[in-house]
Amino acid sequence: MSEYEQGSTNVYADLEFPAADEMLRKAQLTTEIRAIIKDRGWTQQHAAEVIGLPQPKLSEMLRGRLRGISEAKLLDCLTRLGCDVEIVVTAPHHDATVGRIVVSLHDT
Repeated sequence: MSEYEQGSTNVYADLEFPAADEMLRKAQLTTEIRAIIKDRGWTQQHAAEVIGLPQPKLSEMLRGRLRGISEAKLLDCLTRLGCDVEIVVTAPHHDATVGRIVVSLHDT
């Protein structure tokens, strides 16, 4: 019988990457950008023009190479693609635990 360990919902954390939560959020946002571009049947060149990135940078981003691309830039890309982005801040936890940042994607 093979032994295995149950992972979490964040592969980056499971692999003990520093900034794992940020890496996961950036991957989720990039996945959404990729899906929108694909659904619209756009070339990378056209998408790059709409998003405001050089095509080689967009290509790198869509292949998961996100170094040098901030979460803010990814959110900007989504708005340029016509998505509404909402940031909701909840009341603080009463027990002073650290809050979290979650990406929730909604179909409309």
